[in-house]
Amino acid sequence: MDGANWTAVMEYVLLGLQEHHNLEVVLFGFCLSIYCVTVLGNSLLLGLITLDPHLHNPMYFFLSNLSLIDICGTSSFVPFMLANFLKTQRTISFSGCALQMYLTLALGATECLLLAVMAYDRYAAICQPLRYPELMRGQTCLWMAGLSWGTGFANSLLQSILVWRLPLCGHNVINHFFCEILAVLKLACGDVSLNVVTLTVATAVLTLTPLLLIFLSYIFILVAILRVPSATGRRKAFSTCSAHLMVVVVFYGTISFMYFKPKAKDPNVDKIITLFYGAVIPSLNPIIYSLRNMEVKAAITALLGGGLLSRKMSQFCCCSSSLSASLG
Repeated sequence: MDGANWTAVMEYVLLGLQEHHNLEVVLFGFCLSIYCVTVLGNSLLLGLITLDPHLHNPMYFFLSNLSLIDICGTSSFVPFMLANFLKTQRTISFSGCALQMYLTLALGATECLLLAVMAYDRYAAICQPLRYPELMRGQTCLWMAGLSWGTGFANSLLQSILVWRLPLCGHNVINHFFCEILAVLKLACGDVSLNVVTLTVATAVLTLTPLLLIFLSYIFILVAILRVPSATGRRKAFSTCSAHLMVVVVFYGTISFMYFKPKAKDPNVDKIITLFYGAVIPSLNPIIYSLRNMEVKAAITALLGGGLLSRKMSQFCCCSSSLSASLG
């Protein structure tokens, strides 16, 4: 390996919006606020699901996985990006860049698959209510969540291996805020046709297939809801899946806008749209579920009133007493 290629492998420069420093100052404040909302909101949702026994069911188990993805996904690049906004020399090591690209790609694919699993859960609850406990047993839920995580991370590993085997020929300037896979691919001076094919196939399988499954699930759900005789029953049935449906619309709506919009003349526009997708969308999930879900609202009320924590503390004390008695 020659000296120029060694430099490219050891360190990369992230351009961001260096030519628009004032805009970066605005983005720093905006992204810092959004990141705090994302971490605090999703952490609160995780805490509520853990503490409240009423939320110990498959729907909230999958929602807790979604919250974990949102926290990890934004934390994989936003803190480093915020630090870079305040620097003049914006470099990232090869290992840091590889890890950043791997995590963002893996968690994005996992979220697509998890949204499809959540749609199936709502289908089973509304269209197969008598068989729901059998269809969504604890072990089944664990397998479905594990398969979503495993598939997303396995695909990312494959894509990462194919990217980092390419010759970079001394190029080390990434025209983005973080190590996004398409921006990294532009550094390659070799044949990227295999990367394009595998990335296209993976995108179709891991993005469009879950979308098709979500679409089919909601067709069956809509038919089942329309068969409910009373308006109150229809409203109650729809309310159990409205938050998930809204999250799907926001998530896939943003992806569709990113990939199907006309190519912008200014590449900075595309970078800002990608930033919006990666940083802003994860902050909306806890807000949507808090506003649209009565059980989450009830759990928040119980937490603020102190009832939720007091119940948990009393259960903990009872368990400790029982344990002490058995040991004694």
